[in-house]
Amino acid sequence: MNGRAWIVVFLSLFLFPYSATAQEELKVFISVDMEGIAGVVVSEECSSSGPDYGYFRRIMSHEANAAVLGAFDAGATEVVVRDSHGSARNILPDLIDPRAKLLRDWSGGPKGMMEGIDESFDAVVFVGYHARAGTADAIIDHTMSGNVMDLSINGQSLPEAGANALIAGHFGVPVVYVAGDQGIVDQVEDLFGSVGTFATKQGIGASSLGLHPEVAQKEIRAGVADAVRSRADFEPFTMTKPYTMVLKLKSEASVYNGSFFPGAQRTGDWELTFSNDNILNVMYAFGVMRR
Repeated sequence: MNGRAWIVVFLSLFLFPYSATAQEELKVFISVDMEGIAGVVVSEECSSSGPDYGYFRRIMSHEANAAVLGAFDAGATEVVVRDSHGSARNILPDLIDPRAKLLRDWSGGPKGMMEGIDESFDAVVFVGYHARAGTADAIIDHTMSGNVMDLSINGQSLPEAGANALIAGHFGVPVVYVAGDQGIVDQVEDLFGSVGTFATKQGIGASSLGLHPEVAQKEIRAGVADAVRSRADFEPFTMTKPYTMVLKLKSEASVYNGSFFPGAQRTGDWELTFSNDNILNVMYAFGVMRR
């Protein structure tokens, strides 16, 4: 090696220790539901027993991948996709960018749709989300199950996106982008204040006026990229402790059974209340009490 070569090596090792190949770690967590994806309008299209489920799970997979690509466009070094609908075995793995990791099935733990999230992540994205139970002009509106009439924490009625954002906030991670029907877009903008959003469809009563799936995917990719790049502009969603959950159910049997959960109280005809300083404990209680 000649003298000039040695100089180049010296400069690269000592004067420029952070080479162009070095990259700051940027982790993005993507939770994907199904009711809010482009085209879906009835529950049968989201059920494995439905005749059109295979078609719509492909659209779900492509929408999830659009968010993955957007995250990588923004410089993500690691992306975790959490399949959050039904069986949690809907997304077709071969349709997800090979750089991403896919989390399937339910662990049984309190994180639920947010399984896999921790403090190492920098941003959270929701795709395919829907409005809370009882929302007007919303598509397949519900809150975790058909048995739940309302879930509120500290007096705030929450959609699934709100509860899941509190789990992310527990780890100090902000939700930066939400895609789904117009109903959930309106709700998260009201809840989170500053958040990137995109509506794949607009409910008209029980019907849906929606975008072509390819248009939705293009917009989601661009929107996620912008939101992840601007992640410093978003704050984690938190509430003042203790977290007091008021749960309203449709079944007397469920309310009676839930009243035996340690710390739970029956506070109304079909109403249960539970309070705790840890949101994971609250979500565990919610999972048990809503059955």
